[in-house]
Amino acid sequence: MKVRDALRAATETLAKTSESPRLDAELLMAHILGESREAVVLGGLDAETPSGFEALVERRAAHEPLAYITGSREFWSLDFAVGPGVLIPRPDSETLLETAVRELAGRPPSTILDLGTGSGALLLAALGEWPSATGMGIDQSDTALAYARENAARLGLTERARFRKGHWGDAETERYDLILCNPPYVDPAASLMPDVADFEPGEALFADDDGMADYRYIIPQLPELLSDGGIACVELGVGQASSVAELCERQGLFSAISRDLAGLERCLLIHS
Repeated sequence: MKVRDALRAATETLAKTSESPRLDAELLMAHILGESREAVVLGGLDAETPSGFEALVERRAAHEPLAYITGSREFWSLDFAVGPGVLIPRPDSETLLETAVRELAGRPPSTILDLGTGSGALLLAALGEWPSATGMGIDQSDTALAYARENAARLGLTERARFRKGHWGDAETERYDLILCNPPYVDPAASLMPDVADFEPGEALFADDDGMADYRYIIPQLPELLSDGGIACVELGVGQASSVAELCERQGLFSAISRDLAGLERCLLIHS
């Protein structure tokens, strides 16, 4: 079957489960061909379809995330390896980096801490922004840490990025100019799409106490983790900004809200 016909059939199949069936089909085809999506669309439609394409479509039709099937996800214009057991980086989280870049203009951080580093996306993207900085990524998942180390190697950042297993900032004795954190903040009672709920690690998504449990643990640690003049950028769930800001106030910390591209309160900028 020609690529154009296979893409047409795959789009029809994926329309039942995906919000972007044609795009998904093209990306799966590009993956199995080892080409860019643009190369497939602009010049490869008359090629023969590889035998494994239909199996990839079936996996996506069963709600498996596209990033898990292809093994990669773009974040901050960088390519990160991802797979089962690690949270897939989202564009919303780029708001943390945008906020940090804006706030630290003219005073680049020397040290960066990423709490709950997952794939390492936030830390490694930040190290790419500030070439003189070094960083530490902490996560309690061995699987996530393996991906983070792989991504550091892929991006040539192994000399500047360290990773260790741990629970948030416990046992961390250094202070940092920039702290990044995307904690679990989804209420366990919330209903998520099957692509997320059935595949991504629940421990990276859900938090007790209406999604607030990890904020209540992390925020009190910040005064001992931030350097003089340091800032923290913490991701927020919808409707959580005021509650997390109140936690900061109790610790004598100041905070301000940054919104994502959809206009949602997505990042809390925190400083002493």
